[in-house]
Amino acid sequence: MKIWLLALLLAAGGAAHAQWEMETSGTTADLRGIDNVGGGVAWASGTNGTVLRTEDGGYLWQACAVPPGAEHLDFRGVQAFDANTAIVMSSGKGDLSRLYKTTDGCHKWKLILKNPDKDGFWDALHFEENQWGWLLGDPVKESFVLYATSDGGRTWTRQHNKGLHADPAAQAVFAASNSSLIGSYRSVSFGSGGTRGAFVYSIIQTEICVDACEESDLDLEGRKNKWALEMTPLGDHTDTAGIFSVAAQREIGPNWWKPTLVAVGGDYAKPDDANATAAWFDKDQNRWIAAQTPPHGYRSAVAYDAGTKTWITVGPNGTDISTDDGRNWRALPPDPALNEAPDADRNWNALSLPFVVGPHGRIGKLNPKALAH
Repeated sequence: MKIWLLALLLAAGGAAHAQWEMETSGTTADLRGIDNVGGGVAWASGTNGTVLRTEDGGYLWQACAVPPGAEHLDFRGVQAFDANTAIVMSSGKGDLSRLYKTTDGCHKWKLILKNPDKDGFWDALHFEENQWGWLLGDPVKESFVLYATSDGGRTWTRQHNKGLHADPAAQAVFAASNSSLIGSYRSVSFGSGGTRGAFVYSIIQTEICVDACEESDLDLEGRKNKWALEMTPLGDHTDTAGIFSVAAQREIGPNWWKPTLVAVGGDYAKPDDANATAAWFDKDQNRWIAAQTPPHGYRSAVAYDAGTKTWITVGPNGTDISTDDGRNWRALPPDPALNEAPDADRNWNALSLPFVVGPHGRIGKLNPKALAH
């Protein structure tokens, strides 16, 4: 009687709950792309041309048709517009970097862009309002590669701007989670790494050009973009370290245009090293500041949960959360009371809340109670 009563009290009190509820993906592919559209619709992508889709909040993940010629491609990013329309990005050297688009629920795909640079490598794809999109790649000819679209991905214009200058031997972007790039209409920011250090590149001003603009500085609408280059305290100046993910939280009010920014990363070759794994942008001092209490290892993705005002970041050795805009982080371990798998909080690559994906077909869904404070 006493044992039964104790169990009832624990259940009623909600003391035990899963952090990441494991889901059945039906694949063994390594997953790095995830995009939650809302209304129960989400898309995921990974190795061997794998694309998955759910229309019921993750209860059932459906395998999509493999895009033509993509059987051996690594789809590091996916951006979805609705249950029927999505674009996937493969990452690889030269023309192994491609974009495919579907408009019929992933039954058929169309190749819409292939990397023309034999030494290029695409890292991140980001869309806003289903029309404005940005595509980011590693430096080629001393400049980061950046494409823009204003028609949902039908046409792309390569951006040529002195503000994108980079050393291909010392700088790179990491295609770990398709979240090193964030953007909106006429605006974009991305994080980098490498032996030169970890920087955030951002468009800080867009001007209408009349006579004073050089052609190399113009965007797809004939405007001139001015870029800011900000050093961050992430990574340790090696070719495996730097910024891996950047996320923004826009505030309601007079400063809506100046979002709260958080970046995570570290050194993926040292997954248990907690040194220089997170930073936040101080809008008053106009600089990036290292987290006082960092995540407990290298982190590949970060996202913001508006409902609980919580930042969450994931990586190979665990999950961490912050409730003070990235200044301090604490681990979010699995709950032993539910006999969760010991790796329920770890081995994750990418986030699009409430979903998380990882190697060997791992997909999890965040239990809202996990972020209750």
